[in-house]
Amino acid sequence: MFTIAEIGQAHDGSLGMAHAYIDAFVKTGVSAIKFQLHIAKAESSVYEPFRIKFSQQDETRFDYWQRMGFTLEQWKSLKQHCDDVGIEFMASPFSNLAVDWLEEIGVKRYKIGSGEVNNFLLLEKIAQTRKPVILSSGMSSFEELDKSILFLKEKQVEVSVLQCTTSYPTQPENYGLNVIKELKKRYDIPVGFSDHSGALAACLAAASLGAEILEFHVAFSKEQFGPDSSSSLTIDQVKDLVNYTHMITKALKHPIDKNSNANYQHLKLIFEKSLAVNKDLKKGHILRFEDLEAKKPKGHGIHPVEYSKIIGKKIAVDKTAWDFLNHSDLE
Repeated sequence: MFTIAEIGQAHDGSLGMAHAYIDAFVKTGVSAIKFQLHIAKAESSVYEPFRIKFSQQDETRFDYWQRMGFTLEQWKSLKQHCDDVGIEFMASPFSNLAVDWLEEIGVKRYKIGSGEVNNFLLLEKIAQTRKPVILSSGMSSFEELDKSILFLKEKQVEVSVLQCTTSYPTQPENYGLNVIKELKKRYDIPVGFSDHSGALAACLAAASLGAEILEFHVAFSKEQFGPDSSSSLTIDQVKDLVNYTHMITKALKHPIDKNSNANYQHLKLIFEKSLAVNKDLKKGHILRFEDLEAKKPKGHGIHPVEYSKIIGKKIAVDKTAWDFLNHSDLE
């Protein structure tokens, strides 16, 4: 299982906080730590619908993107930090200029956010790097995904796709877990799940359905400032998630054959039972359902599966309450 802890904007524009996130979440056992590389002048304009009063600190969304940005050298320091602690650095680009930066920084793969699936200019720019792409499907229909995935495949780009619901925090009725198997069948490529619920349930369910990649937002606290905090997992939650998904992955690799119970024969001798009588009975008594009990262990009397076959039969000997009942006791 490839697990991606998305710090995104949780650093709130603080380089020191971004480094602190790396140190904290590398201890959880995730495969990669991901940021978002926003360069406001390259990706936004005055016509952006979301360019409104954003918070007490930022007059507009554009101001927010500017405050969230780091210099190229600062991004390189974050990449080096990840290298030093042995975890993959990832960052989603939102402009061609951001791809240029990420190439200079030196990333292994690209994650495409939901809003960029139809940005073929960006897809072409990334395809030219020949590096693997993870595509998030949040706002896309199958028709749109068909075109984007075909575009990347035709350019011989190794592509994966994530089921994602662009809703913060995502409610259970919107997880879209059914889409995971549909994506696998439709595209025959690695499929994963990108979560914005802030809970463990969605990712664990996705893992049990065969998701090979899990991406989830992370934050030191769900109460801290930021657009994704309430939709994020905390350190302890991520630790649990990584452990649980390893268990699920191992379980899926070791299917149980319910056509055979050969491995349970010794336990069946312990836990299964034999028929007995529950009261003193005289020779010649005609057995009724009410006369019977089943007691451990198996093999000391008639098997309970045969109880109906002996009802109505006479016993050939006196039986004491709680004696096992065998075929030799019957006429």
